Amino acid sequence: MNCFHYNFSKILECNLGVFTIDANLKRLYNATDNLIKQQFYKSGSDTIIGRTPEISIKIKNSGQIVKKYENLFNQNMHLFLEEDYMKFFTPFKRIKGVDENHLREIYQDIQIKLAAMHGTEFDTVIMYTIVVSSLTTSIREIQFNESIKELIVRVREKTNVISVKQIEKELEKLFMRNDKNVSILYNISYLTALAESFNFAKTARTCKIQRSKHINHIVNSILFSLA
Repeated sequence: MNCFHYNFSKILECNLGVFTIDANLKRLYNATDNLIKQQFYKSGSDTIIGRTPEISIKIKNSGQIVKKYENLFNQNMHLFLEEDYMKFFTPFKRIKGVDENHLREIYQDIQIKLAAMHGTEFDTVIMYTIVVSSLTTSIREIQFNESIKELIVRVREKTNVISVKQIEKELEKLFMRNDKNVSILYNISYLTALAESFNFAKTARTCKIQRSKHINHIVNSILFSLA
């Protein structure tokens, strides 16, 4: 009887352990979905949002692309749980514009954030939120900065009397008042890179057209403001 009780307890303990892991994984998968869509995508509608949800644009197949991006997180969740963050980041090198140096910078940024929270009690999902948010924000910034470089070139092609600093100052003003073209450029640049990275050629072409259109609108706003 005691032997039976011992063995049953061990089996129950083992099963509860598996249940706990599965429950944690489900929470982390949900966190991936929520974090990415909150920053980027309106669920179930092939719609990309701007920096705020009220600004959006419909792009065919964007939902499939977002899902493939989510899978880069979810398929390597065991590496996150093992706290092997650099290996967890490795699949993201397939994203256009992201290399080993970028990932190391992101890793260092996460280490600083976690160190600042030393002594604070927080669960796995909170830690995961920090990791995913830092990674996603950094990748978005890489793509957005490429668009800004292109924007500066276009302004300078139209006039050489406006300095780069003046352009950046006007961009900051547009950014601060959430100009709709700057707002959507932030994520259309991001989706362009993801579409190219996951071989959605037609979607990438559509994104490039939209990206160029919004860059031109911003260029015109800057030229008008400084006229």
